[in-house]
Amino acid sequence: MASALGRLARLSALGNARTAWLSPRTGPGRTVTPSRSAVWTSSGAVLPKPKKTPFGLVRIALVVVPFLYVGTQISKNFAALLEEHDIFVPEDDDDDD
Repeated sequence: MASALGRLARLSALGNARTAWLSPRTGPGRTVTPSRSAVWTSSGAVLPKPKKTPFGLVRIALVVVPFLYVGTQISKNFAALLEEHDIFVPEDDDDDD
């Protein structure tokens, strides 16, 4: 009885995985989140965990820091350009109370 339920569950999972690609719910404007529907093999063995790519703080810093630097340089140069052409000049408020 248990093996029949296991086979039925497997067939149901495989059937859902096949029809998910043909479903109208996955049309334009819909985001599809990839998921792993196969958890066991045809012999009933549990598949190993998928390989996970770790993202450490060093890798995050190697991506974030250069883009922050480039962004600040672009903003600084654009602010200087605006001030040079008198498009935007900050007012000097000298409040000597």
